Amino acid sequence: MGAVLAAAAAIWGIGAVMKTPTSVRWTMLGVLYLAVVMMQLVFPDGHPLREATGGSIAPWLILGVIVLLVFGYRKALNWLRARADAQSEDTQDAPAKTGSFSETELNRYARHIVMREIGGPGQKKLKQAKVLVIGAGGLGSPALLYLAAAGVGTIGVVDDDEVDNSNLQRQVIHQDAGIGMPKVHSAAAAMRAQNPFVEVRPYLRRLSEQDAQTLIADYDIVLDGTDNFETRYLVNAACVAQGKPLISGALTQWEGQVSVFDPAHDAPCYQCIFPEAPAPGLSPSCAEAGVIGPLPGVIGSIMAMEAVKIIVRAGAVLRGEMLIYDGLYGETRKIGLKRRSDCPCCGTK
Repeated sequence: MGAVLAAAAAIWGIGAVMKTPTSVRWTMLGVLYLAVVMMQLVFPDGHPLREATGGSIAPWLILGVIVLLVFGYRKALNWLRARADAQSEDTQDAPAKTGSFSETELNRYARHIVMREIGGPGQKKLKQAKVLVIGAGGLGSPALLYLAAAGVGTIGVVDDDEVDNSNLQRQVIHQDAGIGMPKVHSAAAAMRAQNPFVEVRPYLRRLSEQDAQTLIADYDIVLDGTDNFETRYLVNAACVAQGKPLISGALTQWEGQVSVFDPAHDAPCYQCIFPEAPAPGLSPSCAEAGVIGPLPGVIGSIMAMEAVKIIVRAGAVLRGEMLIYDGLYGETRKIGLKRRSDCPCCGTK
């Protein structure tokens, strides 16, 4: 039997050196195999040729079955791979239908899909979700980038300002080359570059009461990253009227805060906690008081996290709670918030 295997190795080796096609080499090995099998069948026991080729047909039949199984497995594997490649070519990098994913998207969101709290159904909810972000500044920058990265299907961004050199210390979605560009267009370009599979809707405007109602009606969740109380009250009123959760963040110097205002789920609204705008000078803006650069990244990322949790229905959302982060001392704390029955926006009295 060893002589036959040596002959087979010689046939394959000489064929490789002479660059004989693989199919021809396999054919020659097949002829050798059939010749050996015929010797075992034709010659009687004890015949020199039969003894030289193993003395029994059983090992050769077993070898033939093994080779057939290996060939069959490889053929089936190649067929499945070719079919998968053909399907991938049809879907690769093409805009996927709502609720379905291309191969590229499945690979992109793999770290979400393997999580028990998200999985495929959760990622599908993210793809179908619509989130509106008010403000493309310090808080909006990280929130927008992480919402896009997470695969939120439709993201709206509202802002009437332009990128200024003084913004770049903390508003990481904008670049130096974008100075003078409307923030919504600068932010939209960054999000599309980060994830071409999401739809970005830029709204270059300052919110009015009518705009707020119209825009918010088309979205599931609103993130408020503005820096003035007039807009905050306006957005809050529109969210309360339409039963939409409002994720609100605020910054000053080293400290930031986040809460989810959602009276539709028995949580307070923004005006329950801040009934009136503070007197001038009591709540200085970032331009007046300053803000440490990484702080908006921390708070804006938490806002995006709360949005994802609401969409996929995971964990404990900051409804009825305010998370306060002190960057100077590396401390966080949470305080409970209660709804006011006499609130002029969501109260029952």
